[in-house]
Amino acid sequence: MKNWLQTKSLISKRRFSLINLLFRKERKFLFFIGACFLMAGIVYPFPHIAMWLGFIFAAYSAVANDSIQTIGTFISSNSERKWWLLWLYIGIIFLITVSVSWILFDGDVSFQRLASKGFAEPPTSFHFLQISAPIFLIILTRFKMPVSTTFLLLSSFSMNSGAIQGILMKSLIGYFIAFIGAMLVWLVLEHKMKKLFVNKASNYWFVLQWLTSGSLWALWIIQDAANIAVFLPRSLNLLEFLIFSLVIFIGLGLIFYLKGDKIQSIVEEKSNVKDVRPATVIDLVYTLILVFFTLFNTVPMSTTWVFIGLLSGRELAIKITERKKLTKTFVLIANDASKAIAGLIISIAIAIASNPKLRSEILQSLGW
Repeated sequence: MKNWLQTKSLISKRRFSLINLLFRKERKFLFFIGACFLMAGIVYPFPHIAMWLGFIFAAYSAVANDSIQTIGTFISSNSERKWWLLWLYIGIIFLITVSVSWILFDGDVSFQRLASKGFAEPPTSFHFLQISAPIFLIILTRFKMPVSTTFLLLSSFSMNSGAIQGILMKSLIGYFIAFIGAMLVWLVLEHKMKKLFVNKASNYWFVLQWLTSGSLWALWIIQDAANIAVFLPRSLNLLEFLIFSLVIFIGLGLIFYLKGDKIQSIVEEKSNVKDVRPATVIDLVYTLILVFFTLFNTVPMSTTWVFIGLLSGRELAIKITERKKLTKTFVLIANDASKAIAGLIISIAIAIASNPKLRSEILQSLGW
């Protein structure tokens, strides 16, 4: 009995020391998160202020979490270049892309992704959890979780469960198409690429990589700008558009300054992503997949799930061609997938808690 109590006491002390260490290490971040929740609690009853605060939180959190899939390989393979040069390139592409949408679609910056069923009407009031959803995303990003920003940010604004089902179905299809497509591409080309990519990369590879990364980034904006713009009116006037554009442009600068921050490890733990040539191939395949889904329909989808599927299929194909044991690879794939599923569960929980109409519809469909 005495030994059991001593063991229990020792475990408790270790837990306390770990919590204390975590608090000291993340103290500034925790204070920042606390301040964000406090601001959300103060302003959510005031719609005109709340929509801009929610947008600011969403602008940074969505781009920061999704940076692994759009500019992650770009950051890794250009790590020796000045951060501000990379920022200006990606930032200018962002400004051009959203400007095209704003001009063509009468003030809509989402390329009509919010015109789909369930999101067409802008919110006129806000729940605390709707403003807080991007803060949860910032927390999950800090813990290196590649969460679907589409689910986490859009689901709490959905006016019916059918909209969420449409997003989920398109995202699952995207994951499996990306997984299978990446496996086929790298099973066929991996040996050839290894032979071709032995020597130092020529300068034209950097040009090609910047072009593919820029195209990929523009396609991500077309698909996922809706996740950020959902807080705002569906048609922005000139002043609103300038605020929208500049906030995200500045947020991009912070992400490049931090070199993608901690979630960048999701990309860097994969094989051969720091070499500009494999990074270019990844971006090119991902770009082609997003082109397909962009033309498929205007229903929003989780590009995070597509990217995770692509990296997982590629990683599995590389290990198969190298004839290595697949245990670690399956663990890596399962780890990435489990994080995405955890994000989905959190997203749906926030949506149900913050959206009474959606909650009522889901409960009715379950017969409760």
